[in-house]
Amino acid sequence: MIEQLLQHISIPTLMCLIPLLPLLGAIANGKMYLFSTRSQWKPSHALSGTIAVVMPLISFLIVAVLFYIAMGLEDSHSVSTGPLFTWFGGTQWAVTIGLKLDQLSLIMALVVTGVGSLIHLYSVGYMSHDDGFAKYFAYLNLFLFFMLLLILGDSLPLMFVGWEGVGLCSYLLIGFWFTDIEKAKAGKKAFIVNRIGDFGFVLGIFFIWQALQPTAQPGDAILSFSYISTHAAFLAPVATAATLLLFLGATGKSAQIPLYVWLPDAMAGPTPVSALIHAATMVTAGIYMVARLNFLFVLAPTTLNVIAIVGCATAFFAATMGLVQDDIKKVLAYSTVSQLGFMFLALGVGAFSVAIFHVMTHAFFKALLFLGSGSVIHAMDGEQRLSMYGGLRKHLPVTFTTFLIGTLAIAGIWPFAGFFSKDAILWHVYSSGHFWLWLIATLAAGLTAFYMFRLVGLAFFGKRNPAGPHHVHPENSVTMLLPLVVLAVLSIIGGWVGVPHAMGGHDHIMTWLAPLFPTALHEAGNESTELFMGLGSMTWGAIWAIIAWILYSQHRGWADQMAARFKRCYTLLVNLYYVDQIYDAVVVQPLLWFSRSVLWQTVDAVLIDKILVGGSARIARLFGRVGTAMETGLVPHYVFLLVLGSVVVLGWMIL
Repeated sequence: MIEQLLQHISIPTLMCLIPLLPLLGAIANGKMYLFSTRSQWKPSHALSGTIAVVMPLISFLIVAVLFYIAMGLEDSHSVSTGPLFTWFGGTQWAVTIGLKLDQLSLIMALVVTGVGSLIHLYSVGYMSHDDGFAKYFAYLNLFLFFMLLLILGDSLPLMFVGWEGVGLCSYLLIGFWFTDIEKAKAGKKAFIVNRIGDFGFVLGIFFIWQALQPTAQPGDAILSFSYISTHAAFLAPVATAATLLLFLGATGKSAQIPLYVWLPDAMAGPTPVSALIHAATMVTAGIYMVARLNFLFVLAPTTLNVIAIVGCATAFFAATMGLVQDDIKKVLAYSTVSQLGFMFLALGVGAFSVAIFHVMTHAFFKALLFLGSGSVIHAMDGEQRLSMYGGLRKHLPVTFTTFLIGTLAIAGIWPFAGFFSKDAILWHVYSSGHFWLWLIATLAAGLTAFYMFRLVGLAFFGKRNPAGPHHVHPENSVTMLLPLVVLAVLSIIGGWVGVPHAMGGHDHIMTWLAPLFPTALHEAGNESTELFMGLGSMTWGAIWAIIAWILYSQHRGWADQMAARFKRCYTLLVNLYYVDQIYDAVVVQPLLWFSRSVLWQTVDAVLIDKILVGGSARIARLFGRVGTAMETGLVPHYVFLLVLGSVVVLGWMIL
């Protein structure tokens, strides 16, 4: 049946439809919302929701068909639409618009469209009572369009369009309820912090463009990935500088030190938005970019070391902050920052396939956890504080079961998805010879299990806090429960495609991605050691999980006593190491002072307004008055001025 269908539709046409369909959904919902603001007609929630869900779902089905075709190919192939049209260029080079589909973009597109479709379906129930229903889905579909453009674009400029597009949509979605000033500030913070990283991304592109110009022939698309890969040797002199700048962009988009501060505040948006941004889409853009340009990053060992160190530090740093958060979504936010650190750590040691593997499994269990938290918040009338919860497993059985599955997955417990990808990261870091990075990452993995089971203990076990909401709304929305069940199944079996040979598997995902990535930058150890370390890491996570469950579900008083005993450390973690306050004192306030005192009160008010604008007006007025005074209407005066002018001109000519 698929073969018969493809006889009538070409693969490049299907590739173009993948990002185009969510764009059409965004346009349709956007028009309905704009029309409703100018008339008494209100768009049907059923119509808006159907359009918003069906469009990404069809995109997912198209990607699934293309994946099925690719699985049947014996050799590795990448399919390109070719240049659809020329965007801009010079006499010796051009920037064209085209799409590229290979093993890497297929996996990313499957995850983005698949998980994205489930989040869209969940949003139908979650946002059903919101007046901006159509506008919300217009933003959500537009976000998916830009993310697919980022993934499928065949050049750096087209990737950058998607890169900036998801940044814009994240601003619109995080600040969706912008009438609340705190939510508006959170959206603005995300937008500004990402622009700082994007400046480095642009500079990195300029470095590459400048280095490749001597190699260009008329019409060459020198910024396409295929051209950069072919001429990578010419980039060796600028590889370190270019990759460090590109990585700066990745630290902004993927929330790494020092630009991670926007992501926890992004929890101000609707919970499905948090799931979409923090699970499978925007925050993984930096991981995808480094993996896509792996042939460039391997030319810069210094950059890879920086990536590994920053990733490891972020993984541990964020995990410690997640230990004490009271907001259920903030715990998951710092968990996302930490998991992204693990992915960058894998990239830094050259394990590109492993990083993408963790991107995939993380999308399953983190989307599940965020949507599960949304179900809890929905049932508790919008209450997000864990201290107000307790005993919810009896009231929300489906949410509890699926949330527990997601927690087991992120904690790295066998046979859940997170175990295989996280174990692969730790194994590659250890076998690469980075012992201290492996040790810190292992400790961060233990802390992950601790704070996630702390969340489960506080929310679902014990007695409910009488100060919290008295009524728990039942689970009665199929559109909210179905995505939870599907993601729970994926969180169980999603990692089985990467079972290593040491555990009797075939490591299918590594084999699938092998043609795109260089061979391992280090020699792997023997399989018995790998198996032993895998069992050890699972035991390590299980110990931390059991301790947290006992402390926060059975003996909560112990946890309170520990917090009181280590008050200084607890205060430091609650205040997030005072990073936001330091940034405010060192960056924000000096910038505001400079803007107000120098640019506004001095440059604008004095130099421009008073001197340039006001001064030129006064000079014109002075000349006008002089001219007016000279226009007396008396002939003797005019004769005198004529003679005087003639004498001056003759004198100048003689001298």
